[in-house]
Amino acid sequence: MAFKVLLISAPWALFHRPSIQLATLRSYLLAKGGCAVTNQHLYLHIARKIGIGLYSRIARSGWAGDALFTPLLFPDKRRDGARLFDSELRGDGHGPVPDFDSVIDDVKTCCDAWLSSIDFETISLAGFSVCFSQLPASLYLASRIKEKAAVATVFGGSSCSGSAGRSLVEQFRQIDYLIDGEGERPLLELCRCLGGRQEILPKQIRTRHAAASETRSPDIGRLDDLPIPDFKPFLEEARHLFGSLPFMPILPVEFSRGCRWNRCTFCNLNLQWHGYRHKSSKRMAAEVKELSVRSESLNFAFTDNMLPHRELDHFFEEAADMKLDFSFFGEIRAGTDPGKLRRYRRGGLHSVQVGIEALSSSLLLRMRKGTTVMDNVAMMKHCCASDIILQGNIITEFPSTTGDEIEETLLNLEFVLPYQPLDSASFFLGYGSPVHCRPREHGIRAVTAHPKNRMLFPKPYLKGLLIAGYRGDRQLQQRLWRPVRDKIQAWQDFHRTRSGKNTAALSYRDGGDYLFIQQELPGKEPLIHRLRGTSRTIYLFCEEPKTVEDICRFLPSLDPQTLEQFIGQLCSKRLMFREQDRVLSLAVHGGRPAPPQRLR
Repeated sequence: MAFKVLLISAPWALFHRPSIQLATLRSYLLAKGGCAVTNQHLYLHIARKIGIGLYSRIARSGWAGDALFTPLLFPDKRRDGARLFDSELRGDGHGPVPDFDSVIDDVKTCCDAWLSSIDFETISLAGFSVCFSQLPASLYLASRIKEKAAVATVFGGSSCSGSAGRSLVEQFRQIDYLIDGEGERPLLELCRCLGGRQEILPKQIRTRHAAASETRSPDIGRLDDLPIPDFKPFLEEARHLFGSLPFMPILPVEFSRGCRWNRCTFCNLNLQWHGYRHKSSKRMAAEVKELSVRSESLNFAFTDNMLPHRELDHFFEEAADMKLDFSFFGEIRAGTDPGKLRRYRRGGLHSVQVGIEALSSSLLLRMRKGTTVMDNVAMMKHCCASDIILQGNIITEFPSTTGDEIEETLLNLEFVLPYQPLDSASFFLGYGSPVHCRPREHGIRAVTAHPKNRMLFPKPYLKGLLIAGYRGDRQLQQRLWRPVRDKIQAWQDFHRTRSGKNTAALSYRDGGDYLFIQQELPGKEPLIHRLRGTSRTIYLFCEEPKTVEDICRFLPSLDPQTLEQFIGQLCSKRLMFREQDRVLSLAVHGGRPAPPQRLR
């Protein structure tokens, strides 16, 4: 009988995205030959059972999804799971909290039907890709599969790295093998071992019973050598389950692995990667074009922690030359040149995730972001000007934050009011992050189990999890950061309710010798500011951050004291932003006419 692999992506992955992990592993195994591969996306079945709206709401929460599967694993945790489910969804702005027991019944019924639809006696290996909010579901499904047949199981993914991965395979008997790190070659060699074609397991595969071999299966060197991901099983499942629904998936694509920066103190997203590698722009463009043809989809999301800046120019030029209406999402770094952003937008870059994280200079230094507040503000402005949706977070309750840093953050939030609002994201202690490895440097006295994990898992299972708790100044930080959270909420409310949503909240129109700046503020009629002559020249010169010295060189006849007064006045009106000696004009070009009686 042929060696048959079943690859499974469990809830709570995003409903409209196929698993890049399953698609990549399937294409790699099929290209190397020797086994049959079937991909299953159980989260599509769950979404059909409970409804796309409720599924998406639970998936956005993360913890709420874990709370639903934990009682199926540990029946004694049902009451704690219900409490966590309620606390996560109550007040999320999407209506009343669904009945916990009813949702669990629906989830279990769906899992039962899915398990019954597969002949596990014919399966040689069941593999689970385990990323955020997929661990309890994957553990539950693996245990159910073991009840049905003597099927070997393997876990891999970002939740299976380092000592966390070792803990999982040691504690959960439903896991036979665990891949620590990059998956393609270890999975291939595991299949060959189980199929009798190879004797030694690679080092990246862990088991409960034996120490790992010293033979290491190397990571993929040239990503260009990988076959194109195979999303066909997902598309077929989606058509079968949602045939009447107009469905255009967002296809995840992978330009690079690892992170070029990889220094942020709070980050643990690169534990499974070794070094930073990327595909060539030519290969990436060919892959996108091929996937667009295969799937009849124009929507793509780069999964990279940071897109390779040296390749992006060429890639988006090629994407623009295809004359197709692509829409891309990707993660880029603050400080990206505005001219490049405009070119990326022409190539289809529609939205970006930018690691803003803080609007305090000293906080950014302690986070080791390698960026400044000016970089962040300029990035928000230039994305607005380029018609690129910017997504990002302010990390709140970062350990040892001072009152001065809170005041600086509150002040700087006033300057970014015109731009796409950020979200507030509470700091969490990620396993393997620099803060986790050196907690006392950040004011953390002790590392503990996360309170929400204590609600989900019995005590013996708590050490193998990617989010930890800690003892430090948490209660103080919650109090300090409350005004910031309130101000971010007011920022979001302003953009949700403002009438001129098709125009920027701070924009200018140039008249040659003068310009008008239109400024929207919460609860007020729009203000119009007029700048003439030299004032106009200075404002336009500072479209990008400039030093005071740059301005003086550009306008040598300008009195420095007059310049300082001008900058101070415009900063007080939130029309310019200043960080030390660097100055930025905040209004973006464009806008609509406004009532002349509001001229300033």
